[in-house]
Amino acid sequence: MRSDVKHFKCEIEDGIATIALDRPERKNPLTFDSYAELRDWFRDLHYDDEVGAVVFTSNGGNFSSGGDVHDIIGPLTKMNMKELLTFTRMTGDLVKAMVNCGKPIIAAVDGICAGAGAIIAMASDLRVATPEAKVAFLFNRVGLAGCDMGACAILPRIIGQGRAAELLYLGRAMSAEEGHAWGFFNNVVPAGELEATAQKLASRIAAGPNFANMMTKTMLAQEWCMSIEQAIEAEAQAQAICMQGQDFHRAYHAFVAKEKPVFEGD
Repeated sequence: MRSDVKHFKCEIEDGIATIALDRPERKNPLTFDSYAELRDWFRDLHYDDEVGAVVFTSNGGNFSSGGDVHDIIGPLTKMNMKELLTFTRMTGDLVKAMVNCGKPIIAAVDGICAGAGAIIAMASDLRVATPEAKVAFLFNRVGLAGCDMGACAILPRIIGQGRAAELLYLGRAMSAEEGHAWGFFNNVVPAGELEATAQKLASRIAAGPNFANMMTKTMLAQEWCMSIEQAIEAEAQAQAICMQGQDFHRAYHAFVAKEKPVFEGD
């Protein structure tokens, strides 16, 4: 997997890719270039067997302030409808790429997490935060609808319809305490423990059966639009495929030998 990216930070070690936006002096806003490069990176990640988990972390005390006012918002006000639709489809493609990358993503959120930054956290599989984290789906406050990059589909599934409606209509910030109580954050830890907590989660995931984890992530996404009957059948097929994998056999033989299984992702 490529770590020589230009528009965000990326380090890959021990099966974990740690990425972060890299404009801490501006609270890590997104630009046209960083949107596109993140989209392409997550698309390519689907085909990389060396990475088992991703940590999307904060940088300089903030996660992301969303789309850059000068680099994105200003130019958008001068675009025609076709150009605007090209942009909004591109940003949505980033979420699609995250959902379909086949690797569990952990968002480690500190400080400001707003707009598209909040969407990135939302599109991750797990989220940990510091008490200083503030998540704002603030599209309403800039004259736009809350239905941005899948927010109206994904956010209610995480925190519930009424709570999602409140955040999307008001554009107000959700505190770390609220986010934890509402199920948006899996855990809230002191700032000094944020990175270690996220990395520990990622290590546990990456040490697991990565093919099976990919199947779990795939089913979590695909079963949104299935009936119960369809979901049960899809899971039967997915589990039968996993049972043909060597990790399933490794787990069995390790259990018999009273050893801890060592998974290899096949």
